[in-house]
Amino acid sequence: MRWPLVVAMVVGLLAGSVIALIVVSGTPGREASGPQPLTTGKALIGGPFRLVDHKGRSVTEKDFAGRKMLVFFGFTSCPDVCPSGLQVISAALDKLGPKAETITPVLITVDPGRDTPAVLAEYVKSFHPRLVGLTGSEEQVQAAAKAYRVYAKKVPDDKSPGGYTIEHSAYLYLMDESGGFLTHFPSTVGVDRLAQELAKAL
Repeated sequence: MRWPLVVAMVVGLLAGSVIALIVVSGTPGREASGPQPLTTGKALIGGPFRLVDHKGRSVTEKDFAGRKMLVFFGFTSCPDVCPSGLQVISAALDKLGPKAETITPVLITVDPGRDTPAVLAEYVKSFHPRLVGLTGSEEQVQAAAKAYRVYAKKVPDDKSPGGYTIEHSAYLYLMDESGGFLTHFPSTVGVDRLAQELAKAL
């Protein structure tokens, strides 16, 4: 076989491959044809709930209407993440001073079996004076966690009261005056950063 013929065959094969790639892939950067789903960019976090506060009163999301909420899901037996997150919330609100009075910090327990209103009442004293502790039945707490897209799972732990602990996601959710989601922060956010972001939302 002559070399010119070999070269021509190789070039032909390469050209065919490129054409096939273009046909399969389409124009670079172009979306697939057909109708595309519309997105609003708004996270589906939050919603109606019915719980019991640390004073034993039945409350719903409507009791917080007209005020922003900074919501954190945790539990009183949590050894580190929960108390540190609540300390950050308290310090950030103190840093903002009177401007932060329009924000209600809220702790919703993921451990209603141990976190009764009385237990929460003692616990919230260690943090911000406006901190509201919320509990309820297992079903009520699970519904609230589901509305906020919170992961929580009971796992065995011989070192914890009752022989179990709770694995859970740890985010701070900033909600607007009508209960709509504004933004969220990791529980590891710093005090200064949280205070700055909350100030922007006021």
